[in-house]
Amino acid sequence: MNRSLTVVAALAASFAASAMAQSTQPPAAPAPASATSSAAPSGARKVAVIAFQQAVASTNEGRQALAQVQQKFAPKSAELKAESDQVDTLKKQLQAAGSTLSPDERATRLRTIDDKEKSLQRQGQDAQSDFQQAMSEAFQGIAQKFYTVLQDYAQSNGYGLVIDESSQQTPVVIWASKSADITAAVVAEYNQKSGVTAPAPAASSTTPHSTTTPRRRTTTTTSH
Repeated sequence: MNRSLTVVAALAASFAASAMAQSTQPPAAPAPASATSSAAPSGARKVAVIAFQQAVASTNEGRQALAQVQQKFAPKSAELKAESDQVDTLKKQLQAAGSTLSPDERATRLRTIDDKEKSLQRQGQDAQSDFQQAMSEAFQGIAQKFYTVLQDYAQSNGYGLVIDESSQQTPVVIWASKSADITAAVVAEYNQKSGVTAPAPAASSTTPHSTTTPRRRTTTTTSH
């Protein structure tokens, strides 16, 4: 396997994860501070679902944070790409030389390529780890603020229960009506309250696209 290309491809995938759910997971919904502070209004019987992680990432503030982190790591991504290209060039040169090289010269070139690939692998792993950490830090604060808006929205609209359908710890929802999904409504309310404008569309044609994966639904029952 071409390790140099694999490393760069993996890092690029992390940098391009616009939903943060592929290579960088945004924080999950914070747990309620207490049963009293998070209790729904008396008599509330409605149930709602929300994709909390995707919602945080899709707010104007979340998209802006993603762009800033991507910009910060762009030089490192370019550096790793250049080193990967260098390794590929050395491989092509070795292949082109064929049998004209002495055994010692071939062994020397192979060691050089191997050393460079190992170095590239380490740098790629370190860069990806740093990128994920930066994303987590950037979105933790947004998630906390978003949760506050979500709580206010749910209480104001008479919801007695809100299920996070993006969490792996929730029960499986096998069906939910569109009217029960408040993701877009809460994102809109958060954008309004935060005052952060939507980031301008990227001019480059190489703007990464988000990858959509099927959501796990969770099973719950509504009271009547």
